[in-house]
Amino acid sequence: MNFNLVLASTSPFRQQLLQKLLLPFNCVNPDIDETPKKGETAVALVKRLAEQKALAGANLIAQTSEPHLIIGSDQVALINGQIIGKPSTVENAMAQLSAASGQAITFYTGLAVFNSTNQQMLSCVEPFTVYFKHLSAAQIRYYIDTEQPLYCAGSFKCEGLGIALFERLEGDDPNTLIGLPLIKLIGLLAQHGVDVLSQVPECAIK
Repeated sequence: MNFNLVLASTSPFRQQLLQKLLLPFNCVNPDIDETPKKGETAVALVKRLAEQKALAGANLIAQTSEPHLIIGSDQVALINGQIIGKPSTVENAMAQLSAASGQAITFYTGLAVFNSTNQQMLSCVEPFTVYFKHLSAAQIRYYIDTEQPLYCAGSFKCEGLGIALFERLEGDDPNTLIGLPLIKLIGLLAQHGVDVLSQVPECAIK
């Protein structure tokens, strides 16, 4: 069966990552509440939000009868036991990077793929650890002013100048840190019957 792929995300970074697989896809805005539940762990949170985004994407294309695979993803960091998401403000970004300075910070990325034909949801959570340099307040402020990472979990863009914040990275897939673990995604797509290294479905990228 040929599937139309849908990325339930408006993130240009996730779109760029998915384009690496050379699979045509469409994008939709899942627009869900990302508030953590009381006592919810980072792993449970990103898994739930990734699945909710995939389901929200499925609802947005529910009027179509063609088979779809809808991809959802979400990411948070864990700093000193606290779940950290997108900072939204310069002040929050300063606080996040100050707390991360000199620390090993684990990022958790949830990934889900929902099959509209059989209603099957496959999901996983991929960890990735970042070892931050000891950063001065001036360095942190310069970085934030330069790259404005206010809508990135952890307050940095590792695909840009954010790489200068780190001593080293540790994980199975560097794409995970940007927001979409492609190696895991390829595996989930294969479980749904899509082989990335064979003929791909013919649907236009929007």
